[in-house]
Amino acid sequence: MFPQLFTFQLPDFLSNIFNNQEITVYTYAFCIVLGTLTATLYTKYTAEKDLGINKLSNSFFYIIFIAGFVGGKLFYYLEKPIFYYRNPHLLFDNFSGGFVFYGSFLTIIPIVIWYLKKQKIAMLPMLDILGITTLIVHAIGRIGCFNAGCCFGSSTNSSFGIVFPTTNNIAVHPTQLYEAVTLIILLIILLTIKKRQQFNGQIFLLYISFYAISRAVLEVFRGDNRGYIIENWVSHSQFIALLILIMALFFYLKFKTTNKLIFK
Repeated sequence: MFPQLFTFQLPDFLSNIFNNQEITVYTYAFCIVLGTLTATLYTKYTAEKDLGINKLSNSFFYIIFIAGFVGGKLFYYLEKPIFYYRNPHLLFDNFSGGFVFYGSFLTIIPIVIWYLKKQKIAMLPMLDILGITTLIVHAIGRIGCFNAGCCFGSSTNSSFGIVFPTTNNIAVHPTQLYEAVTLIILLIILLTIKKRQQFNGQIFLLYISFYAISRAVLEVFRGDNRGYIIENWVSHSQFIALLILIMALFFYLKFKTTNKLIFK
């Protein structure tokens, strides 16, 4: 794993301005940026191809990025509120790792719905596109997690075990890679289903359903204790996954009978 991708020296005039002689580019941050750029290109291309939106405003992506960043960080801090209360300087260590996916997700969705309604963009077809988009960002982001050494799994004696800097020479499940592979498989499945899509919203609802199930399973292998709803039985992420799955199944059945496919 490579938590730091590279460092470079600043010219003297810049080092005087920023009071720093070198800049470190973290692999985690690089993966987030790479995933975001890739997903942005896909979203713009598909929005034009499927919905006839010739120029999707860049402000749409800025809003998503900011909401995802803030929500992901906020939920991360809330997992260990006392720790960050006692170490407030760590609140500003924003680019070396440490995000909660569901924090980003739950922050982004209402803001995206508000934006789409305000701009009078077809909401469900765009959410279908964003389901694919999110998988792209998330899969690449999990590779960043692996390199940052966060979100690792529980100890294991299997051949899959990897020792991270923070696991005290104990081999653990590389759950970041498990999840990245799972997300890529989900991406392939949804792109295949998209060719035979039955109603608007189907791809997005299948995405959050499939991901909720896979995340609940992967949580069994996670080893970084981030708190439980039911001690040692149901983690925060598993509880959120259950709520999302119930909601997704409700809307799937509803939309399947009431929504026709008006965009493809």
